[in-house]
Amino acid sequence: MGKNHKKLINSLEELRKDAGLTQQQLSDFAEVSRKSINAIENGIYVPSTVLALKIANTLQCKVEDLFKLPETKE
Repeated sequence: MGKNHKKLINSLEELRKDAGLTQQQLSDFAEVSRKSINAIENGIYVPSTVLALKIANTLQCKVEDLFKLPETKE
């Protein structure tokens, strides 16, 4: 994981709540611990590609809806 992961824009908590799911429910669907979902939501942990895809599938969205890089000025 790169040093700049804290700059990652993370919409997981908002999309999870919009879907009416608790952290525990989402973790059950994604087959990870509730603590993992909490760590992702708080920007402590960046999920693997497989986990990001499982979460996106559960929330019926794209991975890009969950996680984005900030726009860069060139």
